[in-house]
Amino acid sequence: MDLVEIYTDGSCLYNPGPGGWAAILVCRGREKTISGGEPETTNNRMELQGAIAAFSALKKPCRVVFCSDSRYVIEGLSRNWAKGWRLRGWKKSDGKPALNTELWDKLLELTEAHEIEYVWIKGHAGHPYNERCDEAARKEASKYLKEET
Repeated sequence: MDLVEIYTDGSCLYNPGPGGWAAILVCRGREKTISGGEPETTNNRMELQGAIAAFSALKKPCRVVFCSDSRYVIEGLSRNWAKGWRLRGWKKSDGKPALNTELWDKLLELTEAHEIEYVWIKGHAGHPYNERCDEAARKEASKYLKEET
């Protein structure tokens, strides 16, 4: 199994508002950067979209070190919160509905084939890959600001 490091970030201007996501995949010394965005979204949705795009780029089962500054995504996966929500019909432990269920469902599906280590990275703290993802995600989000003016 290949070892792949994945770094992701999401950005949303005005939350909700224009948003962007980015991911950097590192494998065997090579890097691949992917990014995208939406005109009207939330920060958490963009964080999830970055993870979905990254795991979608993997064409075979891998050992993955998944790094994000989003506790929502890291803890949702590493603590099996999202799996629990799905088992309860997309309800949280307090009975309230879980949010972004279609994105969580897709992400859970995509992560099943991989051996994953989850790493939370403090955002805006100088981590090179996190900073690059943040910059790319903000750039994607800003594209939608330009379209509105």
